Amino acid sequence: MAQISEVSDETPRESGSWVAPGLFWLAVASLGAAVFFADGLDALFVAWSLPEYSHGPLIPVLSALLFLRQLKSFPPEPGPIRNRWIGVTIIVVSLAMAVLGKLSNISDVVAYATIVWVGGILLVGFGWSTGKHFWPPVLHLVYMLPLPGVIYYKMTTWLQFVSSELGVYFLRLLSIPVFLDGNIIDLGITKLHVAEACSGLRYLFPILSFSYVFAVLYKGPTWHKAVLLVSAAPITVFMNSVRIAVAGVIVEYWGLDWLEGFTHFFEGWVIFIACILILFALARVMLLFNKEKMSLPEALDLDTSGLWPQAKRLQFTQASRAMVASALLMSAAALGWQTIPDREVSTVTRESFVLFPRQLGDWRQQGSPRALSQAVARVLAADDYHSVNFHKPGAAATVEFFSAWYSDQSKGGVHSPEICLPGGGWEIAWLERTDLTETLGWKTPFKINRAIIQKGTNRMMVYYWFDQKGRNVAWDLAAKFYLLVDGVRTGRTDGGLVRLTTKIMPGETDAAAEARLINLMREALKSIDRFIPS
Repeated sequence: MAQISEVSDETPRESGSWVAPGLFWLAVASLGAAVFFADGLDALFVAWSLPEYSHGPLIPVLSALLFLRQLKSFPPEPGPIRNRWIGVTIIVVSLAMAVLGKLSNISDVVAYATIVWVGGILLVGFGWSTGKHFWPPVLHLVYMLPLPGVIYYKMTTWLQFVSSELGVYFLRLLSIPVFLDGNIIDLGITKLHVAEACSGLRYLFPILSFSYVFAVLYKGPTWHKAVLLVSAAPITVFMNSVRIAVAGVIVEYWGLDWLEGFTHFFEGWVIFIACILILFALARVMLLFNKEKMSLPEALDLDTSGLWPQAKRLQFTQASRAMVASALLMSAAALGWQTIPDREVSTVTRESFVLFPRQLGDWRQQGSPRALSQAVARVLAADDYHSVNFHKPGAAATVEFFSAWYSDQSKGGVHSPEICLPGGGWEIAWLERTDLTETLGWKTPFKINRAIIQKGTNRMMVYYWFDQKGRNVAWDLAAKFYLLVDGVRTGRTDGGLVRLTTKIMPGETDAAAEARLINLMREALKSIDRFIPS
């Protein structure tokens, strides 16, 4: 992508035609990439339909503008461009990533591979010495991708808690009675639940993108750029807390009728614009203490002149060996993948949880299985689940058995109790990952999470683990790793979660409560394979 078109890396020749060989081979490479990475592009379109990622279509446009702005700093150089094959190597890496995503049916991995390919093709076009400077616009493309489900739920759940705590703190400063139960904000005559409490956080991702662009355009010191970049999340959480506090004030003084209109208004662009204004104010304050005095307009490089001439430099793309190799490689990958027959995936045979035993050893089912509320079931998004209490004669307390099964975990999958329990008002007082292989006499490693949760004076002990086709793992990221491995090996992406919970009675030791869990666990494991197949 420089001024000279060449047939080889050593023999350049001038070309000013839009049908120059270099541009042709770049188009072939791009078309092959569009076909091969189609799964990832489809995943992007699906993610962009969600409120959290509705800004996604703007990201490639902004990245392109950042690239053209940077290109002005690198005028065309005559002669052949060296060190292009590093880019071909990066393209091969992107193909390997995409193959893993395709084999495991995890389209998000293919989407991540697409960004790696963009970085590779830039290095092919410009060579290493120039292309390495274009990492900011390439990295910015990350903001158009959906976060992995595990990271997304951990991050947003933590931000929900912080936002709720801060919003309640503001209300108490205003002497407005409010009670926070987990992530449920009780205002007396109404309650703001988890979804309502975090709705303002849907603007976190576009604000993160904006702060990135802001930091790139900012001409102040590097530490200023870092502060602007990392401040997006705290600013968004703060503004969401303000939104919660204002909602409480409206309920207190004007009633519920006013709340709905305020919610629709304040959940829109108001939060986004307020966050942007705070970001500008932060930059202005930092400039006041900067040695080199300049105004905020002077500190932002907003010059957009000359972008079209930079875009026209595409016509001078060089037809180097590396570019031809990239085009042929992508064409072969796109055509070759189309000719590969769909592999046969092992049929998953399982029984519905409706048939789960009502008696496990000496433990008998107490009452009927409980149905989750629509809101909880929607978030859980399981294909089948079972929630029931078991009682044993002479036992100090019952044990709750809960299990969920997913036929396909590649589109979200299991939600960790580490995230869900605090949302219901339970505080995790203690959590550790432990191995029960010897305790249970299991032949393969059996790792679980062991936790004590509390709400007021009530304390409970919890066991939970992820069942990944016969593997019992405690770490949710390890479960995602095995999802990828099994998807590649067999094409199966099913799996489940098992959770056992019992109340620690007053005066009872933790060991006694844990003995109940282990006792029921031994019996449940005899039947679990029928419902979460190995």
